Amino acid sequence: MEETNAQNKVVEEVHDIADNQNMQIGKYMTFKSGNEYFGLEIQYVIEIIQLQAITLIPETEDYIRGIINLRGKVIPVIDVRLRFKQKPFEYNDRTCIIVINVKSTVVGLIVEKIAEVVEIKKENILPPPKIGHTEKIQNKYVYGIGKVGDSVKLLLDPDKLLNDEDLTVLEQVNDINNEEE
Repeated sequence: MEETNAQNKVVEEVHDIADNQNMQIGKYMTFKSGNEYFGLEIQYVIEIIQLQAITLIPETEDYIRGIINLRGKVIPVIDVRLRFKQKPFEYNDRTCIIVINVKSTVVGLIVEKIAEVVEIKKENILPPPKIGHTEKIQNKYVYGIGKVGDSVKLLLDPDKLLNDEDLTVLEQVNDINNEEE
């Protein structure tokens, strides 16, 4: 119950920040995926919603879970864990969808748990390490490591979460929305 209240507070904070562009600078929406915490620049975040019924789209990548109807708009949703080649998880009451705008395409990101909104100054953002195998899947989506107190957040580049083939499928869904307006 306490965790749900904390998550609701974060959702309210995101909505407040989204309404004021000056407040967005240096702010990141953080969420958990697997054992890691990731951050998205708040400017990409439109809203955070509870998980809802998902309609599957045949013959798409496994991480594209399908589409949802959000107030009359059809929005494709991606499971972040599957995108990062992590083990799938069972959705529960903390599972949320972060609705973002990437390259003028609205997409939902299914995440295990919303963490918090944090401010990370430029001087506290380091480039991702280049040790070991550069084929580490999630590292190609990470543009920086944000230091927050004693912890770090992997900062995501939303543009890289979607490849060109994904964008084609997602743009088709967006075209359907635009025709209906």
